[in-house]
Amino acid sequence: MYFQRLRDLREDRDMNQTQIAELLNTKQTVYSRYERGFQTIPVEHLITLADFYDVSTDYILGRTNIAAVNK
Repeated sequence: MYFQRLRDLREDRDMNQTQIAELLNTKQTVYSRYERGFQTIPVEHLITLADFYDVSTDYILGRTNIAAVNK
């Protein structure tokens, strides 16, 4: 599965893959594989990214088009 939304969210923040990889405490190459769908993203990383971008995990996964998190 290709996660275009991961890339879109990152680019909307004017961040590069290395910066997001540092947030996740992983390597840039690993994060790149998440965006391209070559490696499954661990749940812990998915949750961290959802919290960082203030969106739901379902939004990142493409299960909804509603980005806002109900708080």
